Amino acid sequence: MHTLVLASTSPFRRQILSKLHLDFIVDASEVEERILENETPAEAVKRLSKAKAMTVAPRHPDALIIGSDQVAVFNNQILGKPHTHENAVQQLKAASGHRVDFFTGLCLYNSATQHAQVSCVPFAVYFRHLSDEQIDRYLWKEQPYNCAGSFKSEGLGITLFEKLQGDDPNTLIGLPLIELVRMLHNEGIELP
Repeated sequence: MHTLVLASTSPFRRQILSKLHLDFIVDASEVEERILENETPAEAVKRLSKAKAMTVAPRHPDALIIGSDQVAVFNNQILGKPHTHENAVQQLKAASGHRVDFFTGLCLYNSATQHAQVSCVPFAVYFRHLSDEQIDRYLWKEQPYNCAGSFKSEGLGITLFEKLQGDDPNTLIGLPLIELVRMLHNEGIELP
């Protein structure tokens, strides 16, 4: 049995992966998360997911390594993490009444065989029409300043949405489990 490694410092990804009741270790990757010129969001998250997995691979020569990356896109622009209250207000005002698309890249890299499975899983969020007061109250309560799109869907952020559209709600939080289970099956790991 291979060691399972999550190449991420995200507490949300750790929490999602623990749903599978598999033993795993965390080894953070040091990959600069930037989009290359003329790269689509789907291409970017696939490239970054694979890079994250491969960065930690030398430290785990017989492991299955999970890399993941996510971007949010609105009006053909990638929404970064807001980092400040003011930036988060602007992101949520712009998203109010509109659709925001999330692209989550996933890579399962077998360091023993050097085989990588890589995919991109889309997910769409439709925002309710939000007042300035609703946006401000939400941001002060949840402070999602380190989250792309300025919300935490696993928390109070769910109150901002009209509807969600996608195959796996875990995708929105950052780790598409349905796709990961398929990849693990391809590596001979059967769940449950």
